[in-house]
Amino acid sequence: MASLSILLTAYSVVLWVLWVGGLERLFWLAVVAMLLPKAIVVGQQAVAHLLRSTAEEEAPRRGVLEVVVERGLRTALIVAAALFLADVWGVDLVQMTSRDTLATRLVRGALTGVVVLLLADFLWQVIKAVVDAKLAETAVAVEPDTEAAIRQARLRTLLPIFRNILFVVIAVLAGLTALSGLGVEIGPLIAGAGVFGVAVGFGAQTLVKDVISGVFYLLDDAFRVGEYIQSGSYKGTVESFSLRSVKLRHHRGPVYTVPFGQLGAVQNMSRDWVIDKFQIGVTYGTDLEKARKLIKRIGQELAEAPEFARHIIEPLKMQGVEQFGDYAIQIRCKMTTRPGEQFVIRRTAFARIKQAFDENGIQFATPTVQVSGSEETTPAAARHMTEQIASGKSAAE
Repeated sequence: MASLSILLTAYSVVLWVLWVGGLERLFWLAVVAMLLPKAIVVGQQAVAHLLRSTAEEEAPRRGVLEVVVERGLRTALIVAAALFLADVWGVDLVQMTSRDTLATRLVRGALTGVVVLLLADFLWQVIKAVVDAKLAETAVAVEPDTEAAIRQARLRTLLPIFRNILFVVIAVLAGLTALSGLGVEIGPLIAGAGVFGVAVGFGAQTLVKDVISGVFYLLDDAFRVGEYIQSGSYKGTVESFSLRSVKLRHHRGPVYTVPFGQLGAVQNMSRDWVIDKFQIGVTYGTDLEKARKLIKRIGQELAEAPEFARHIIEPLKMQGVEQFGDYAIQIRCKMTTRPGEQFVIRRTAFARIKQAFDENGIQFATPTVQVSGSEETTPAAARHMTEQIASGKSAAE
């Protein structure tokens, strides 16, 4: 705070010196340079206060109307300041347009460049506000696996990339237009950029491959933000995109940044439905029909449970005997659920199957080793070891 006071005092002294010295043009330039940024900030705060509700002030999000009014007010202040300085300095802007000297051409080019940059900034801020508003709408919770949920996931995937592409296009067009206004021939620049682009394309084939691959992944709708995918050794939930890579959050926490060119075949584990199958080993004396009815009853109970009902597409059921093992009959069970929900449902089903089997006398098979024989019959290996021990004791004596 003390340093700010010192700076203001020093600036006031400079203004006083310019006024006393008769340097009115520099004086008014210094005044405008000091007041214009403050006026822009005050205007932004006033617009935000008038156009935002209390809820939006707690979690600020700029609306399209706010951006239009704010940027329009900012442009008006800058234009007013420029006209004021032109009047103070005695510059006739209308007469300047009819002159064709080097100085007038430079001034006209500079003014054209400033106008172009202001318009580009205005356009970009409006587009950004529209995209942000759409992204905020996709954050509203909806019923999963519905058309609205699919549309939201699609928008969360495509809108950030669309916003980045528009930013690049607006920046390039604004820069070329501003240079053209300054009298720079942009034709050779565009031709040179084309040659440079070809050279970069040969030297950065991996980058070009990543960008083009990403475009085709998005056109194919291979994955969306929030979906769990696997590609080679990489797997996780899609968190965000850039022009050349995708970020995957592993279920244990790490984040993978994978270039699109390295993805290859993608396994999407979050689309539509998933079939979960597992096997249970029971003893050979098990009543299979009884086991089938118990598993079917458990599947119906899970399908009717409030916490699982909306996630189960086809309830749990026993498909039949999968194979006869060395010590068990392997029975196969199957259910169809929403993606990602099969793990919790399966764990609950295991617990209920264990309880139901115990209550009905059905035993789970475990590997056992059975040794049979009479007391007089001694295994050959044991008899051989006994004889060796006895002979060793005799030799010692």
